Amino acid sequence: MVDSSRERCLEAELHRLKGELLLVLSQENQSEAEACFRQALEVAHCQSAKSLELRAVMSLSRLWQKQGKKNEARKMLSEIYVWFTEGFDTRDLKEAKILLEELS
Repeated sequence: MVDSSRERCLEAELHRLKGELLLVLSQENQSEAEACFRQALEVAHCQSAKSLELRAVMSLSRLWQKQGKKNEARKMLSEIYVWFTEGFDTRDLKEAKILLEELS
């Protein structure tokens, strides 16, 4: 859909959502979901879309948390979270703060 329409503003979010859906379907899809989250992260980073980058990192961090990779998850999430200087009342940043606390 993205390729045919050439509309790329939500491409990162589509990759992230695909990863989330794969996990809902089966926990056996973890590696494929991680690949989707990493693709979302890469696209968001290239587009300088920090809010979409945050969402992708949160999805990846939640997956890593389940896999016992708390240190890696906390480090990655902390690095993106500190970039924000405002908007801490938004849902995404509130959830990121809660996740960081869980990972600590």
